[in-house]
Amino acid sequence: MTTRLVQIHMKARDDSALGRFWAEALGWGVSSEAPGVTNLEPVGFVYPDPAAVCIDIVADPKPKTVKNRVHVDLATTSAAHQADLVARLKDLGATPVDVGQGDVPWTVLADPEGNEFCVLEPRSNYRDTGPIAVVVVDCVDPRAMARFWGEAMDWTLHEVTDEHALLRSAKGVGPYLEFFRTPDVKTVRNRVHLDLRPYPGDDQAAEADRLRALGATDIDIGQGDVPWTVLADPEGNEFCVLTPL
Repeated sequence: MTTRLVQIHMKARDDSALGRFWAEALGWGVSSEAPGVTNLEPVGFVYPDPAAVCIDIVADPKPKTVKNRVHVDLATTSAAHQADLVARLKDLGATPVDVGQGDVPWTVLADPEGNEFCVLEPRSNYRDTGPIAVVVVDCVDPRAMARFWGEAMDWTLHEVTDEHALLRSAKGVGPYLEFFRTPDVKTVRNRVHLDLRPYPGDDQAAEADRLRALGATDIDIGQGDVPWTVLADPEGNEFCVLTPL
């Protein structure tokens, strides 16, 4: 048994408006599975597929109060592409933001609801990821996170140091998942989290038990009676185990 990363769950005061921003930013299609839920995926995409990590934007009236511990980095192919993309994103409503990055070759922006993201300079290792190069998770111990998430999913560990850990789908497609060391500790529920899905024929409850044995813990975020299981990784980051598909 194992799982794979299928989507990012993002809270928003206005899911429709934020969905329109990210659909334009990524060049993806937009749909809605229910009131208050906006789904984003590549046009023509057959879900789930490791070629993309989709985005679910879910209405939540609570305001954003701290820097997100999960964000996306967008890929570019040239310096001109990076400059053009930054300009286009600003026209769509993104704003520059200072998260202490200093003098770096990438550009840090925030979407219309304040969610931080980066527009990377061209990097050869991200030339085939699609518009999202990396899903980044802040953490205290990248090596420990690599051990947990490397066992939790069937993704391949590409690199691990004291500063970061990098994983990607075993099929070698889609974005990377990076655990990046930061001095900040988690203080509030993440407004952006990861959703995992077991493979067809696997048992969701047994998979949740396997993740608990690896170090995950049950957590109540007010989800009530839902078909998915809400857990937290060893650093307290919430994630969901969806039904097999």
